[in-house]
Amino acid sequence: MKRLFPLVMILFVSTMLVVSFTGCSKESEDKLAANTPCDTTAVKYSTGVVPILQNNCYPCHGASSNSGSGGITLEGYNNIKAYINQGYVVGNVTHAPGFVAMPYGLPKLPDCEVNTIVAWVHQGALNN
Repeated sequence: MKRLFPLVMILFVSTMLVVSFTGCSKESEDKLAANTPCDTTAVKYSTGVVPILQNNCYPCHGASSNSGSGGITLEGYNNIKAYINQGYVVGNVTHAPGFVAMPYGLPKLPDCEVNTIVAWVHQGALNN
């Protein structure tokens, strides 16, 4: 019995390590996000768009990031509205041809985030 205990413990610890490293992965996160509904029927700037901008755009294009990367500041409704009116925001986040793909040098935003921004713009880009 004394010889069996260390073997059981080694197997238990090994199993737990394998489970912990394979249970949470980017792939699992993507699958979970894919199963989460993405409601874009009535997108609000303050609760739907701003969190996406804060997490993905403001680090380079925020009010406190030295006037924004490339001189572009998206923080604040009036700032982003100017770029929406010029047609940039949708083109940039959808990685449309002829636009600089944003976030720059990073993968495209998750589909739900892109669709949220696009829907907000198509719904009139209201300051709500």
